[in-house]
Amino acid sequence: MPQEQEVGGEFVVDLKVGYPIEAAMQSDEVDDTLNYAELYELVKKEMAIPSKLLEHVAGRIVNGINERFPKVSSIELKITKKNPPMGADCDGAGVEVCIKD
Repeated sequence: MPQEQEVGGEFVVDLKVGYPIEAAMQSDEVDDTLNYAELYELVKKEMAIPSKLLEHVAGRIVNGINERFPKVSSIELKITKKNPPMGADCDGAGVEVCIKD
């Protein structure tokens, strides 16, 4: 909706990422695993960009994860807009993407 483009909205993002952790289990080194802080910043950056469709935002997040973390084996992403202006009594509406190699 046009007013949403101006005022924004409140969203909930749920993300699960499959990543090979065997090396980190042995080494105890951060470089051998997924950097959660970088992952968070990637999602935060994409969520801050105004978009018409949650599907577009989800696509940017998935593409960003795949580019930044090429060892990722799966992504489960759910983006929910809280209190959507659609005339229904619901907690939210959103999209869910599941990608597996």
